[in-house]
Amino acid sequence: MTEIPKHDLIVTIVKKGCCERIVKAAKDAGAEGATIIPARGSGIHEQKKLMGIPIEPEKEIVLTIIQQHKTNKVLEAVKKAGRMNQPGTGVAFVVELKEVVGIVHLVKALGLDPDQQVEDKGKDQGC
Repeated sequence: MTEIPKHDLIVTIVKKGCCERIVKAAKDAGAEGATIIPARGSGIHEQKKLMGIPIEPEKEIVLTIIQQHKTNKVLEAVKKAGRMNQPGTGVAFVVELKEVVGIVHLVKALGLDPDQQVEDKGKDQGC
């Protein structure tokens, strides 16, 4: 029986407005998509003030679930697109995922039954 490949989560945190470049680079390197979450920063490079009032810069978090064999290529593309060799441009890191569900398109492509991936096989179509 074919098993679902192992996956990683690439977490990328960049300045607001930079995420589209990150997502495009990740897709070009083999990722299938990403989830973008708005956030705000408080790091050492975020200490800007306007008339003495601290400003909390807006950030975006890009979450990309990727098959492990593609992780290094996608991470390198994200690093380059985000210019992460320069201070204050962003950060990216990888978290190994123990298990992933909801990737029905991959499961079907491998010839597996998507219903085998979850214990609750109810007829519910989402939330």
